[in-house]
Amino acid sequence: MVEHTGDEETAGDDGRADGVSEVLDRPLPEGIRRRVIALVAEAFGGLTVAELPPQLRQYARFTPVRRAKFAGNAMAAAVETDTAFRQRVSARLRETGSELAQALEAGSPPAAADPEDVAAMAFVLRPPGWVKLVTAAGEEAQRASAERAGEEAQRELRQLREELTRVRGEARTDAERARGELETVRKEGEALQRKLRSALSDVRRGEAALRKVHGELEALRSDAAAELAAALGETRRVKARLAEAEAALEASRRAVREGRSVEDMRLRLLLDTVLDAAQGLRRELALPPTSVHPADLVDAVEPGRMTPKDIAARALSETDPALLDQLLALPQAHLVVDGYNVTKTGYPTMPLDKQRLRLLGGLSMLAAQTGAEMTCVFDGAELAAPVLLAPPRGVRVLFSKPGVTADELIRQLVRAEPPGRPVVVVSTDREVADGVAKAGARPVASALLLKRLART
Repeated sequence: MVEHTGDEETAGDDGRADGVSEVLDRPLPEGIRRRVIALVAEAFGGLTVAELPPQLRQYARFTPVRRAKFAGNAMAAAVETDTAFRQRVSARLRETGSELAQALEAGSPPAAADPEDVAAMAFVLRPPGWVKLVTAAGEEAQRASAERAGEEAQRELRQLREELTRVRGEARTDAERARGELETVRKEGEALQRKLRSALSDVRRGEAALRKVHGELEALRSDAAAELAAALGETRRVKARLAEAEAALEASRRAVREGRSVEDMRLRLLLDTVLDAAQGLRRELALPPTSVHPADLVDAVEPGRMTPKDIAARALSETDPALLDQLLALPQAHLVVDGYNVTKTGYPTMPLDKQRLRLLGGLSMLAAQTGAEMTCVFDGAELAAPVLLAPPRGVRVLFSKPGVTADELIRQLVRAEPPGRPVVVVSTDREVADGVAKAGARPVASALLLKRLART
């Protein structure tokens, strides 16, 4: 980065005329450049957004560390090219009361200060002689870098020499160990040769033993063949004895069957005796023949005897609202409503709270007209807070607990009712309808209730 000064910068940042335009004729060393960016990033926060160059305003809310990380190049370029911005940064550094800034303004930088810190502050403040300070700091940094490089080279050379000495020692040790291992291998080879000769002798002895075993095996095969023939003869004799045993068993079974036939005959004779006695008792009592059966005593409507009113009642469609009126007219009827199933069928575009109020208002009027008990169930699993709702007169409002669906709550309500009580469940959910039907309730579709409420 090279700082160019023009005719407009012939006076110092504090208004004093130095009479000389100083120009840095070489790039800033990297160490000084990083410290300049750190100074600008620190003073950056004391400026308003309007005082910042347009390209730096997006970093106004960043912390100094993040500002230096993401906007370092942009801030360096702004300090180099934007004189007004650099002067604002200089003024901010003076306001912070930095001892280094005050010493540079007085023309006497501290002798104990880091040269790179002095050069970075001088580059931003531009006091008289700032170019010399920056140049001297850069040369000092280069000299220190060269010294560090020389020390590093010396250190590496010492390490290499030590490594060479160590490697030579290890090589001598490895050579001695290899000679020892070679002698050991030679001795092991001689031992293996002796073992090989002994193994060959063992193989010859084994072959002789194998030939002997083959002879013994042939003898055993001959003996086994003789024993097999004897076993086959014994098997034939056992089969003959088994056939004789089976014949004796069949004879005993036949004798058992004949004895059972005698018992069956005696039982049949006893049964005939009882039947004859029953016939005699019927003749003695002289009972008239029966023309009426128990099924004829059950109260029902026979075909051809139904009244027009009965036919009309039984011909109601499943979608006729009058069917719901008939069901609610039953004694002690209880209407259980799957709330959201009905509201999302009838008015799904309304908010949930409006859906609940509309449905409960209709159920309140229906309860007043029919006198039936009514319970409306809503799914409360996703409620973030309790619902502030005043149940209307004649309608019980229930929300399911967390972990329990409205469908399960409806099934619990149906199971809680005594057998025989008329319970009507309003839901289009097939699983709910099938479940409550098995429990003895009467399921009806949500559309039927919506049509009935539209008439109230």
